[in-house]
Amino acid sequence: MTTLTLAKALNEGLRRSMEDDSKVLVMGEDVGKLGGVFRVTDGLQKDFGEDRVIDTPLAESGIIGTAIGLALRGYRPVCEIQFDGFVFPAVNQIITQLAKMPLRSLGALKLPVVVRIPCGGGIGAVEHHSESPEAYFTHTAGLRVVACSNPADGYSMIQEAIRADDPIIFFEPKRRYWDKSEVDLTATGLPLDQARVARPGADITLLAYGPMVKTCLEAAAAAAEDGRDIEVIDLRSLNPLDMGVVAESVKRTGRCVVVHEAPVFTGFGAELAARITEQCFYHLESPVLRVGGFSTPYPPSRLEEYYLPDLDRVLDAVDRAFTY
Repeated sequence: MTTLTLAKALNEGLRRSMEDDSKVLVMGEDVGKLGGVFRVTDGLQKDFGEDRVIDTPLAESGIIGTAIGLALRGYRPVCEIQFDGFVFPAVNQIITQLAKMPLRSLGALKLPVVVRIPCGGGIGAVEHHSESPEAYFTHTAGLRVVACSNPADGYSMIQEAIRADDPIIFFEPKRRYWDKSEVDLTATGLPLDQARVARPGADITLLAYGPMVKTCLEAAAAAAEDGRDIEVIDLRSLNPLDMGVVAESVKRTGRCVVVHEAPVFTGFGAELAARITEQCFYHLESPVLRVGGFSTPYPPSRLEEYYLPDLDRVLDAVDRAFTY
C-alpha cells in the first residue's frame, strides 16, 4: 500500500498503461513539458518521449479529431481537456463522431479514446473553469461516462478505461486532486461500470459521484453522531449506470437523496430519481430528493461556497426525507 494524492494516483495509472501498451498516447494542452496544470501528467514526456506525450495547440476540437484518427489507426489516445469549461469547442467532435462512429460501422471500427476532464468547482478558479458538464455526455448514446472520487479508484479506473475499446469520458474532481489515501498498486479495483458502497448504512441512501462523494461521507459521519445511519453509494459509472447496487440499497433503506455539483434542474440526478421511482416505488418511504447547484451560471470564486452543495445542505435534505 502506498499513500498517494488523487493526482499522483492518476499519474501512476497513466504511467503503468503506457508501460504495458506502446500504443497508448497522452495528448493535450501543456501535458508534456509542464506536466499538466494539475501535474497529472508530470514526468511522462521525459520518460516516454514527445511522440507519446504530445503538447497540442490550444484547440480542443483538434485534439479530439486527431485522437479519433489515431484510434482508427490502432492507437489508444488519452486526451486531456485542461478544464471542464474548455470541452465545449470539442463537443461537436465528441457527439457527432466519437460517440457515433462505432455504431455507424456496426462495430467494425473501434474508438478506444479516453477524454479526461477535470470537473467541478471548489478551487477558486475564474470563469469557465468550474463546470459540471456530465449530463451532456450521459445523454449522448455511444459514450461511456465515469467519474473517480478517490486515489485508489483513480489509479485503477484510468487503466481500465484505457484498456476498453469504447470512447470514454473520464471525469476527475479537481478539488480532490490533493486528497490522499492508500493505494494498492498491485490491485485491479472494481470493474469500471460497478458502483461502490463507500459507507454502509440502514436508514437512508445518499447517491453521489466525483467531488460530492467526500461531502456525503462527511455528512454521514456527522449524522451518525445523532444516531442516523446513512449509506453512501459512489456511483463511479454514470453511463452505463449500475442500478443493481443502487436499487438494492434504496429498497433496503426506503429513502434516497441524490447529490451532485451540477444544477438540479435536468441534472443527472433527475435520471437517477426517475429510475429509482420506477424500480423501487413500493419500497420508498419518501420521495427521492435532489441536492445540487443552483440554476445559474457558475458564480465568481468568492461566491462558490454558497453555490456548491455542502454538508449542511445534504443533511437538510436528509432531514426532509424523514418528514414523510
